[in-house]
Amino acid sequence: MQKRLKILIILLFVSLVTSNVFFVYEYMVSMQTLEQTIEKQQINNNVLFFTQLFVDKVLHGTKEVSFEDRLQLENSVRKLNDKEVFESWQSFTNAKDQTEVQRDFYTLFQLLLKKIVQ
Repeated sequence: MQKRLKILIILLFVSLVTSNVFFVYEYMVSMQTLEQTIEKQQINNNVLFFTQLFVDKVLHGTKEVSFEDRLQLENSVRKLNDKEVFESWQSFTNAKDQTEVQRDFYTLFQLLLKKIVQ
């Protein structure tokens, strides 16, 4: 009887340790997934902020974009830390004529929408 009780206690202990290891692993995986989700949400918020700023200051603007607005847009696009978006922004801001402006605007806007959907 004593021997059976020891075996039962050992089995129970091993079972509890194993289940704890499993739950710790699941917790770690969940935390990693949560961190990735939060990071992606932060990126989406930054992209949405820049897109809204871009629409408000450039598209809905009735006059030339002010220096302060350009600076705000530039800082916002740099905050995205996305090379592709930044290059598209640079192309848009360095456009020489109306055709280039329209083409680069379309490219930038599509890229921003794509980033939001991802």
